[in-house]
Amino acid sequence: MKRILLLLIRGYQKGISPFFPPSCRYYPTCSHYTFTAIERFGALKGSLMGVARLLRCHPFVKGGYDPVPDHFSVRRNTVKDDHK
Repeated sequence: MKRILLLLIRGYQKGISPFFPPSCRYYPTCSHYTFTAIERFGALKGSLMGVARLLRCHPFVKGGYDPVPDHFSVRRNTVKDDHK
């Protein structure tokens, strides 16, 4: 199941995403975040983290740097924004 989900995400990143203007409020993008979360935590936990990230992505959020945490969590990672 993990491989199938990763293939679907990769297909979206290469086949669908390039046709839309960039509009992601977070770095890394939601698809990259979900891909990494599934790789690190497996299909179920990684998918839950990805869905939680998508639900956090809305016009009223500040956005910014939000990497996949080291431990399973559906909350936003609270690391400092040292990405810039």
